[in-house]
Amino acid sequence: MSIDELTVESEDVELEATIKDIQTPRAVTGKYGQKRITLATLEDETGEIPVTLWEEQIDAVRNRDGSTVRITGAYTRDWVGDLQLNIPRDGSIEVVEEAET
Repeated sequence: MSIDELTVESEDVELEATIKDIQTPRAVTGKYGQKRITLATLEDETGEIPVTLWEEQIDAVRNRDGSTVRITGAYTRDWVGDLQLNIPRDGSIEVVEEAET
């Protein structure tokens, strides 16, 4: 699947894209305690999309700007008028190709 094929309410998304940038993680407090969250921007030849990353997902791609990742089991939602990709606990993100340095 490519980024331009994603729509609001896309489910079970699987795609490969390049990490354009990753924001500095921040802490949020919810009903399960404090967790780290950040936003990254993914891009492919068809466009770009923000993706929300939590805890271990952040660790999996930290300092990997320019690397290609494979995302499976994700879904999209409208977040303040913009399409955003989310990876649930049973989804995954993994680096499949390191950025050239």
